[in-house]
Amino acid sequence: MINRFRTHAWVMLLLVLVGMTAAPAVALAQDAATEEAAPAATDEAVTDGAGGDAAAMDTAGTGGAAMGEAGSNDPFDQAALPTISDDELNEEVFLPPLGFLLEMFNKGGNFMWPLLIASIIGFAVIIERFYTLGRAKVNTRQLVGEVVTALREGGQANGIERAQEICQRTRGPIAAILHAGLARASKGPEAVEKAIESAGTIEMSFLQRGLIILASIANVAPLLGFLGTVSGMINAFEAIAAAEQVSAKLVATGISEALITTASGLIVAIPIQLANNFFISRIDRFVLEMEEASVELVDTLVDMEHHHLS
Repeated sequence: MINRFRTHAWVMLLLVLVGMTAAPAVALAQDAATEEAAPAATDEAVTDGAGGDAAAMDTAGTGGAAMGEAGSNDPFDQAALPTISDDELNEEVFLPPLGFLLEMFNKGGNFMWPLLIASIIGFAVIIERFYTLGRAKVNTRQLVGEVVTALREGGQANGIERAQEICQRTRGPIAAILHAGLARASKGPEAVEKAIESAGTIEMSFLQRGLIILASIANVAPLLGFLGTVSGMINAFEAIAAAEQVSAKLVATGISEALITTASGLIVAIPIQLANNFFISRIDRFVLEMEEASVELVDTLVDMEHHHLS
């Protein structure tokens, strides 16, 4: 919208400059036409009597035509200036889809602003969650295999230290809970399970961060759209009550506002709800992988302890 106002300002400035430049030339043209017409009219009037009147009238007509032609250069005459059609004046600098969205936004009324803010917040959270969950994804089977191999090949002491180094080099919640369990491996399998549960709770809160915002926006956006619908219908009926003659255009303005806000609320809510469901499914997969990895780690430590005792 700022670009549109900027374009209109440049067009108006161009028109003013053209008018200021053309004004002196117009004045000179009018004076020259008047000076040429006046002597011709005087000579015709002296030379010819009755016919002179007609000639004078013709000369005056010629002078009037000349003045008319000069007058056509008047800065306020639209034909004399570089004509700009309404289509060119209202031409959008944006791409057609963006111009259409701006037009719909203006027609939607005041409730389009909270919907716009909600959509910006929602899509910002979606981008952040995509980035975070994408970085948290690792090859779980490969990680657990490397940890188990390090434990079995390194023995009771060196194996745990090597497995911890592997977990430290790997990002993601699965490596974090395995590292927490290995840190308590010397205190027995029960301590390992408790450490894994505590680390899993912390990692789950990290994975679920921001989902409450997406769920709230998905629930509130349609309500804002319906509130805009009610507002648009109220405006429509108030316009009908205030008008002496009801026209279709008068009624359509309020109904259009109502329908646009309803559609906008659904457009904001649907993709955010889909993204929220997608993130929940990804987190459930992480939870399943964390449980499998923790069970395999505990079983390996138990086997190593029994083997050490035997």
